[in-house]
Amino acid sequence: MIESIGIIGAGMMGTGIAHVCAVHGLDVRLLDENEAAIEASLQAIGRNMDRQIRKGTLSPEEKGPALARIRTTTSLEDLSDCDLIIEVVPEYEELKRKVYKSLTRTLKADAIIATNTSSLPITRLAAATGRPEQFVGMHFMNPVPVMQLVEIIRGIATSEETFRRVRELAVRLGKTPAVSEDFPAFIVNRILMPMVNEAVYTLYEGVGSVEGIDTAMRLGANHPMGPLELADFIGLDACLSIMNMLYEGLADSKYRPCPLLVKYVEAGWLGRKTGRGFYDYAGETPVPTR
Repeated sequence: MIESIGIIGAGMMGTGIAHVCAVHGLDVRLLDENEAAIEASLQAIGRNMDRQIRKGTLSPEEKGPALARIRTTTSLEDLSDCDLIIEVVPEYEELKRKVYKSLTRTLKADAIIATNTSSLPITRLAAATGRPEQFVGMHFMNPVPVMQLVEIIRGIATSEETFRRVRELAVRLGKTPAVSEDFPAFIVNRILMPMVNEAVYTLYEGVGSVEGIDTAMRLGANHPMGPLELADFIGLDACLSIMNMLYEGLADSKYRPCPLLVKYVEAGWLGRKTGRGFYDYAGETPVPTR
């Protein structure tokens, strides 16, 4: 049984994964080369646990022990005895390969490596580890403490034992696993990102305004968040990266990224994280930019 988790990357997703693992009784080692990022992650976990307490989904008595299960580090060597490593570094294949090359020098023989990638090929990433049978995709949704789904993606060499252990872990974390084949963008983003891209085309072609498009999809399709608001939440750079992955991987013109999405990314208007995307976040209430 998996009892200790190493998490590489203390950004938004790594923070959420560490939070959920700790609350469900697992020992967590959270690694980032940036100590400030680690401190910000721990503060965010504390705030999010407080939010859970206010909502009644976590008891006040559970918070302290959960936080105590999270240890932080800047060294890969401190992950050497973990049962599972979840890599949550940015979506650059060469960066991930570099991490795996260093990581596999220190791991114990039966450790599993999982990647939280939302679109990169699992089989290709697995080949860079030297232990492809112990490599799997484990794609959590954002925000991790709230979203119930985890996509599990097997590469061509992933063993049945690796798949079974990771699936059991997802269930233990209170998540519902959805199994995807190793195709570009898997299930969720294969369906979601073309919808977001089509919403950007709808704006680009003047069919509707930002507010009109988002209102139409919230009220007409009962979506909790409009597609352009969602794109800002995800990050327009991430949306573009996934659309490029689909376009290149499937060679189908229906996945061509909208030129307006490309322009926004080139301008540095990436959504919430930069304060401007399809909405301007400078004030108390987001204001549509088109």
